[in-house]
Amino acid sequence: MSYTKVNYEDVDPVAESMHFLRDALDCDTVGVTVLDCEPGWSGKAHDHAEEEHEEVYLLVEGEATVTVEDEAVSMEAGDAVRIAPESTREIQNGETESTFVLVGAP
Repeated sequence: MSYTKVNYEDVDPVAESMHFLRDALDCDTVGVTVLDCEPGWSGKAHDHAEEEHEEVYLLVEGEATVTVEDEAVSMEAGDAVRIAPESTREIQNGETESTFVLVGAP
Protein backbone atom coordinates (compact mmCIF):
# COMPACT_ATOMS: atom_id res chain seq x y z
CA MET A 1 0.00 0.00 0.00
CA SER A 2 1.30 3.47 -0.83
CA TYR A 3 -0.15 5.28 2.18
CA THR A 4 -1.13 4.80 5.82
CA LYS A 5 -3.92 6.71 7.55
CA VAL A 6 -4.53 7.21 11.27
CA ASN A 7 -6.49 9.62 13.43
CA TYR A 8 -4.19 10.91 16.16
CA GLU A 9 -6.97 10.65 18.74
CA ASP A 10 -6.98 6.87 18.16
CA VAL A 11 -3.33 6.66 19.29
CA ASP A 12 -2.89 6.33 23.05
CA PRO A 13 -1.18 9.44 24.40
CA VAL A 14 2.06 9.37 26.35
CA ALA A 15 2.05 11.53 29.48
CA GLU A 16 -1.61 12.34 28.73
CA SER A 17 -0.69 14.79 25.97
CA MET A 18 1.65 13.42 23.29
CA HIS A 19 0.31 11.26 20.47
CA PHE A 20 3.33 9.64 18.78
CA LEU A 21 2.29 8.72 15.22
CA ARG A 22 5.52 7.31 13.79
CA ASP A 23 4.70 3.66 14.50
CA ALA A 24 0.98 4.02 13.79
CA LEU A 25 1.82 5.48 10.37
CA ASP A 26 4.63 2.95 9.79
CA CYS A 27 7.14 5.75 9.09
CA ASP A 28 10.74 4.82 8.30
CA THR A 29 12.57 8.13 8.77
CA VAL A 30 10.17 10.85 9.93
CA GLY A 31 8.58 11.23 13.34
CA VAL A 32 5.24 12.98 13.77
CA THR A 33 3.69 13.84 17.13
CA VAL A 34 0.53 15.73 18.01
CA LEU A 35 0.86 17.51 21.34
CA ASP A 36 -2.32 18.67 23.11
CA CYS A 37 -1.31 21.13 25.85
CA GLU A 38 -3.47 22.08 28.79
CA PRO A 39 -3.18 25.68 30.02
CA GLY A 40 0.14 26.17 31.80
CA TRP A 41 1.61 22.87 30.51
CA SER A 42 5.39 22.74 30.27
CA GLY A 43 7.61 20.20 28.58
CA LYS A 44 11.12 19.21 29.58
CA ALA A 45 14.22 20.81 28.11
CA HIS A 46 15.93 18.45 25.66
CA ASP A 47 17.85 18.20 22.40
CA HIS A 48 18.24 15.60 19.66
CA ALA A 49 21.96 15.91 18.98
CA GLU A 50 22.63 12.20 19.48
CA GLU A 51 19.98 11.20 16.93
CA GLU A 52 20.81 14.14 14.62
CA HIS A 53 17.09 14.95 14.37
CA GLU A 54 16.04 18.43 13.40
CA GLU A 55 12.48 19.30 14.35
CA VAL A 56 9.72 21.60 13.20
CA TYR A 57 7.12 22.70 15.73
CA LEU A 58 3.88 23.91 14.13
CA LEU A 59 1.39 25.52 16.49
CA VAL A 60 -2.04 24.69 15.10
CA GLU A 61 -4.16 26.19 17.87
CA GLY A 62 -3.57 28.43 20.90
CA GLU A 63 -0.48 30.33 21.95
CA ALA A 64 2.75 29.15 23.53
CA THR A 65 6.43 29.88 23.97
CA VAL A 66 9.20 27.62 22.74
CA THR A 67 12.52 28.29 24.42
CA VAL A 68 15.42 27.49 22.08
CA GLU A 69 18.91 27.82 23.59
CA ASP A 70 17.63 30.25 26.26
CA GLU A 71 15.79 32.40 23.69
CA ALA A 72 12.01 32.62 24.17
CA VAL A 73 10.17 32.32 20.85
CA SER A 74 6.54 33.46 21.20
CA MET A 75 4.16 31.50 18.99
CA GLU A 76 0.55 31.87 17.95
CA ALA A 77 -1.64 29.63 15.81
CA GLY A 78 -0.10 29.14 12.37
CA ASP A 79 3.50 29.79 13.46
CA ALA A 80 6.20 27.20 12.82
CA VAL A 81 9.76 27.07 14.12
CA ARG A 82 12.62 24.83 12.92
CA ILE A 83 15.04 23.67 15.59
CA ALA A 84 18.54 22.29 14.92
CA PRO A 85 19.36 18.89 16.44
CA GLU A 86 21.93 20.21 18.92
CA SER A 87 19.74 23.07 20.20
CA THR A 88 18.04 22.66 23.56
CA ARG A 89 14.29 23.25 23.32
CA GLU A 90 11.34 23.39 25.71
CA ILE A 91 7.65 24.20 25.22
CA GLN A 92 5.73 26.31 27.73
CA ASN A 93 2.03 26.58 26.98
CA GLY A 94 0.08 29.78 27.51
CA GLU A 95 -3.19 30.33 29.32
CA THR A 96 -5.38 28.46 26.81
CA GLU A 97 -5.33 24.96 25.39
CA SER A 98 -2.90 24.56 22.50
CA THR A 99 -2.19 21.95 19.87
CA PHE A 100 1.19 21.43 18.22
CA VAL A 101 2.25 19.17 15.38
CA LEU A 102 5.89 18.18 15.94
CA VAL A 103 7.85 16.74 13.02
CA GLY A 104 11.37 15.36 13.29
CA ALA A 105 13.79 13.61 10.98
CA PRO A 106 17.53 13.08 10.56
